[in-house]
Amino acid sequence: MTQKYVAVRAHLADLVARELTVGDAVPSERALTRQLGVSRTTVRQAIDALVIEGVLERAQGRGTFVAPPRADFEMRLTTFGEEVRRRGMTPASQVLRAHTTPCPAAVAELLALTVGEPAHRVLRVRTADAEPWAVEDAWIPAHLAPDLLDDGVPESLDQALRDRGHVPTGGEETISAADATDSERRLLAMTTAHAVMRIERRTYAADVPLIHSRFSYRGDRYSVFVPLGEARSPVPRWA
Repeated sequence: MTQKYVAVRAHLADLVARELTVGDAVPSERALTRQLGVSRTTVRQAIDALVIEGVLERAQGRGTFVAPPRADFEMRLTTFGEEVRRRGMTPASQVLRAHTTPCPAAVAELLALTVGEPAHRVLRVRTADAEPWAVEDAWIPAHLAPDLLDDGVPESLDQALRDRGHVPTGGEETISAADATDSERRLLAMTTAHAVMRIERRTYAADVPLIHSRFSYRGDRYSVFVPLGEARSPVPRWA
């Protein structure tokens, strides 16, 4: 079973690499069973593995297709737009909500504000080549940029703050995986995969918090690249 599974998986991967392009259908399980002389269970196992790896994607009732490649975002202080452009794609946004509002307690603590102090909130869908990749929910202290939303939402909130003299110098991120909410599945046009990568980021200028944002990325379009070096201490920070 193991050798047959490996052979079927290799056959499909080679088919994707040499003959098919993004969006093309792969042969049906029945066709592959006849062609390769293996059981349907073995074929399904090989397809499942390639779906998990992001090489293939299933569309319920339609079949299995070649998936678009995932973007590996490197862990560094950069913006969504910069990362998308670096891959030769065009970033854009669909603004769902943008307003100045009293800051709730959970966000106020993260931005070093008092509860109820004004903050700008921007909720939008971020796209790459017109395909939805992430939902962003960002908060910015209003006193840092009182006119931030006067002419609409800037494409880059980071750049808008830079233009006002608040240059990001560092940040921190927390990454987790979760099932997408109904709203996220709708906004991100998710038809098969239902997992999202949640990234919570806080950006600073020196010790001043500039932006607190939560991103929900499509799990089938996003991976994280983390360069590793030799550990400087045998004891983790969180121990």
